[in-house]
Amino acid sequence: MTAIRVMLVDDHALVRMGFRMLLADAGIEVVAECGSGEQACADYARQRPDVVVMDLAMPGMGGLEAVRRLLAADARARILVLSAHEDTAHPQRVLRAGALGFLGKRSAPEVLITAVQAVAAGEAFVDAPTARALALAQVKGDTSPAELLSEREFSVFIQLARGLSVAQIADNLKLSPSTVGTHLYHVKQKLNAGNQSALTLVALQWGLLQV
Repeated sequence: MTAIRVMLVDDHALVRMGFRMLLADAGIEVVAECGSGEQACADYARQRPDVVVMDLAMPGMGGLEAVRRLLAADARARILVLSAHEDTAHPQRVLRAGALGFLGKRSAPEVLITAVQAVAAGEAFVDAPTARALALAQVKGDTSPAELLSEREFSVFIQLARGLSVAQIADNLKLSPSTVGTHLYHVKQKLNAGNQSALTLVALQWGLLQV
């Protein structure tokens, strides 16, 4: 059998090294490592990996935007998102964006192997704790206020909550500052937040930021 070829995308070199060693023990080949979503988008076409293992929380455009751009460039891209977030909004967003899998970073090491193998085979994969949380949220109707936001508004909201300026967000998301300003206005209206501090508080209350 041909080894599964993986691109690792994480801004922490030590994390990538650990994943690389773990995957190698299972006969899975890491053909590329990227420290940002921007680098992943630039290198993907050259490497053509079977699976992209994408961290969600990275500087710059971040993992969610990178997922969208990779799939816009290649609808057949198979992406497994890793995240330390324990909310339900992020897995919903990345799966809606077209990622095949979502795996919490607290998962056991062997679950990463299973997830990569499933995604490489074109199968959807969500780790058990995340799947339970998504099911419970749906049953209880306990949805984050961020669900009121469009996909682009959500991306702007998360970057604003992290403390980035309008100019930085415009550069990261390749939007004009005026467009970011329009999204910001709608985000504040929908979340009933008067300023950036209030947006950060909403994000923290609903577990949308890593602290």
